[in-house]
Amino acid sequence: MKHIYIVLIFFLLACEGSSVGDSAFNGGSNGQGGSLARFTITGNYLYTVDKSNLKTFKISDSQNPTYVGSQKIDAFAETIFPFKNNLLIGTRTGMFIFGLETPEKPELLSVYRHFASCDPVVADGNYAYVTLRNGTPCQRGVNQLDVIDISSMRNPIFVKSYQMVNPHGLGVKGNTMFLCEGNRGFKVLDKTDPLNIKEISYNQDLKAMDVIPLTDRVIITGKDGINQYQYTAKGEMKLLSTIKVEQN
Repeated sequence: MKHIYIVLIFFLLACEGSSVGDSAFNGGSNGQGGSLARFTITGNYLYTVDKSNLKTFKISDSQNPTYVGSQKIDAFAETIFPFKNNLLIGTRTGMFIFGLETPEKPELLSVYRHFASCDPVVADGNYAYVTLRNGTPCQRGVNQLDVIDISSMRNPIFVKSYQMVNPHGLGVKGNTMFLCEGNRGFKVLDKTDPLNIKEISYNQDLKAMDVIPLTDRVIITGKDGINQYQYTAKGEMKLLSTIKVEQN
């Protein structure tokens, strides 16, 4: 149950400036989840991934949500990220892109394949950013950040890789990227030029698994709970609050 509470709190905190009940469930706006999220809300629909399935639920009537259907994914699906009327799904073998032209039945547009690695994905502008890491259950993986050109959703093109330590979740806000290195720390990067991403700061003491960037704050989950930090363009971070999570 501990993990369920973390996901729910993480999702609710990220609905900045809106009511989940009134907006996220009635099409007013979308909740913002972390890059490790297994569910997302887009318009009147909730989409979830469960191993090799993409499931669709209609939630226009918040009192009576309905299950629409399920689609098979030819891989072990781990994460889901909404972007420009599309769903970017991170799996252990690649990124799957589904179009939402017909929201009740997402259409598979393309697949970007990579090494067998655990991989959350986020996107901004014409690029998707995928972190690949080794460690259970991805023993044969690599530790890197991949940049993929998705200006054509039907034809994603690999652009560049950046070596990382053991990257987990990541998030972007404007020209800034926030990247979690698990027990190895938390990085703030400048992605003004996706072909020349630069490190701004690296806090090796902050254990970070996933992150949600807001206007001038980031919400970070780690082994000890959920932390809220204020950040500056220089990568400086100030702890604002903490929700402790009891370890089993």
